[in-house]
Amino acid sequence: MPKLKTKSGAKKRFKVTGTGKIVSAQAGKQHGMIKRTTKFIRKARGTTTLAEQDAKIVKQFLPYK
Repeated sequence: MPKLKTKSGAKKRFKVTGTGKIVSAQAGKQHGMIKRTTKFIRKARGTTTLAEQDAKIVKQFLPYK
């Protein structure tokens, strides 16, 4: 069977934890911070784990992780 290609965008944006969960950066912090609340900015720090439905899709993009 041939090798599978990894999606370049996915390998830059997602990481797989030791338990197999997908970790990504919080969404919505690239620009437009003036209109965001302080609470939103504070909660969107760091990383988050994807929901199971989304993780299932991303795992197809990262076949060797």
